Amino acid sequence: MAAISHPPFDTVVKAYDVRGREHVDLTVDMVRALAAALVDETGEKEIVVGHDMRVSSPEFADAFAQGAMLRGAHVLELGLCSTDGLYCASGIHSAAGAMITASHNPAGDNGMKFCRSGARPISRETGLAAMQERAEAYLAAGEIPEVPGGSREKVDLLGEYTERVVSLVPFARRRPLKIVVDAANAMAGFTMPAVAKQLPGIEIVPLYFELDGTFPNHEANPLDPENLRDLEAAVQREGADLGLAFDGDADRCFVVDERGQAVSASAITALIATREIARTRAEGETQPAIVANVVSSRHVKDAIDASGGKYVRSKVGHSLIKGLMARENAVFGGEHSAHYYFRDFFFADSGMLAALHVVAALSETDGTLSQLVGEHQPYAASGEINRRVTSVADATEAVVAEFSAGSECDRLDGVSVVHWEGYETADQWWFSLRPSNTEPMLRLNVEAVDPETMARVRDRALEIIGKFAA
Repeated sequence: MAAISHPPFDTVVKAYDVRGREHVDLTVDMVRALAAALVDETGEKEIVVGHDMRVSSPEFADAFAQGAMLRGAHVLELGLCSTDGLYCASGIHSAAGAMITASHNPAGDNGMKFCRSGARPISRETGLAAMQERAEAYLAAGEIPEVPGGSREKVDLLGEYTERVVSLVPFARRRPLKIVVDAANAMAGFTMPAVAKQLPGIEIVPLYFELDGTFPNHEANPLDPENLRDLEAAVQREGADLGLAFDGDADRCFVVDERGQAVSASAITALIATREIARTRAEGETQPAIVANVVSSRHVKDAIDASGGKYVRSKVGHSLIKGLMARENAVFGGEHSAHYYFRDFFFADSGMLAALHVVAALSETDGTLSQLVGEHQPYAASGEINRRVTSVADATEAVVAEFSAGSECDRLDGVSVVHWEGYETADQWWFSLRPSNTEPMLRLNVEAVDPETMARVRDRALEIIGKFAA
């Protein structure tokens, strides 16, 4: 057979997933070959596959089913689903999984996320690189050798997903709440209506629930503050108690309070962590572990310690956090990027579960969300600032040289410089400076006891980094 031509896999195979321009960087043949490679790599003969609302997603999901069947797998086709819905299916049915999605990327992109049975993550280090090699070999050979027994079956698991997430967040009390939800024309517009039916007394005001992979209103990337503007305005216009914004595949959730102000992911991490620590301690767990990455607020550790939990610090990256959570049997994990992970959800991330925790926590009080999360946002933070540089190593060491005197430094993930303990309140700060996994870029996060100190440290660090601007 003649080799099948294709774009280079290195363009689309990232550290944790596959992502690129549909039919340009990522083709149907590549998807089919990667599906066959997933069956080979995992050795599992039952595969669940779901897809988001992007224009090319149904075609890619069909190609994926074809490739998996050629290697003898029985494919459960979920159709439209969120990424946490895919993880739920993988966990409940003990099947490897693939989600066709480009997450928060712009329209015109597509990709895939993979997991082993039980929603165990697959990254470049834990199987994705080997899958790439197998897929390249199949296309070079011009065919995928068929293994007998392959089959496919369409299944609807939205009900199982809804039942699972709702059951994991008990409400001690349920006062009426009005919530604006911005689905960005993406997968929360599919999952939220099903979940909302199980929440009597909770009024959902839908914003952009119509599924449309062209994103006619705004991109499904709540990390960009511009994509929260409509939600912030709607919360104030509707007199709502809070707002929720989901990304394209709905595995991340961002929160806006009743004033239309964005709540930091670290504050949500601290809020959920204290709830999960209290719950599991009441069930007899002595010191429940909570995982948070190096960019999370200093307050997250303080809140975990004060609640009787065990703080476990992690590198950034979903497969790294999931693996660490499994080793520590951690009940919960949070990232600054608004990924939230739950032990009872197969250690996987779920934007919906995080949203339900926030709603439950607020419903159990008589106050506002800003009052509820106020204690969890005591410090001034810069947010993540990205800068392209000519040399990641040289720029990093220049920043360290400027700030390391009298400070503590560690290299768990990039470099963290801490200038806090033993210093006067007005001079307490820390920052994280991490390299990108895929490009010559540095990611800076600064936190301090007050806005003036934060701005001073941030601006000086950026000034030094600017000397190495690409």
